[in-house]
Amino acid sequence: MYKRSKLRGFTLLELMIVVVIIAMLASFAIPAYQRYAQRARRADGKELLMRVAAAQERYYTNFNRYGASPLTAATSLGLTSTTSDRGYYTIDTANGATGNNQSYVLTVTPVVGGAQAGDRCGALSINNTGVKAPAVGVMPQNSNGSCW
Repeated sequence: MYKRSKLRGFTLLELMIVVVIIAMLASFAIPAYQRYAQRARRADGKELLMRVAAAQERYYTNFNRYGASPLTAATSLGLTSTTSDRGYYTIDTANGATGNNQSYVLTVTPVVGGAQAGDRCGALSINNTGVKAPAVGVMPQNSNGSCW
């Protein structure tokens, strides 16, 4: 007797189930990856803050006061731009030394329209005593990890 072999393959329903499962996995994976990438790019702003803070301390060592502008204090480092090395953050030059030039608050803000614009930590800051802070009102538990 001759047996007829049944055609093998996927039905449309099976294919649609696989597509739905992949879509569900992607809906969790893509936002998680974006948050991870923002945390990784945050290092660019931290590095800029620490570099300028170190320049401010060197400036204070030489002149017994902090530089009025982060660029003033950082000239020995060759910092000629207010943008971080990778271009994700800019330093706020108006927030250099305060009052009698015996203290400072340095702040970096994400570039408007850039990859870090959606970061919940927002602006990062450091002062002359080493206190590091994210933007006002941002709680670390809402920032996809510690901002610093």
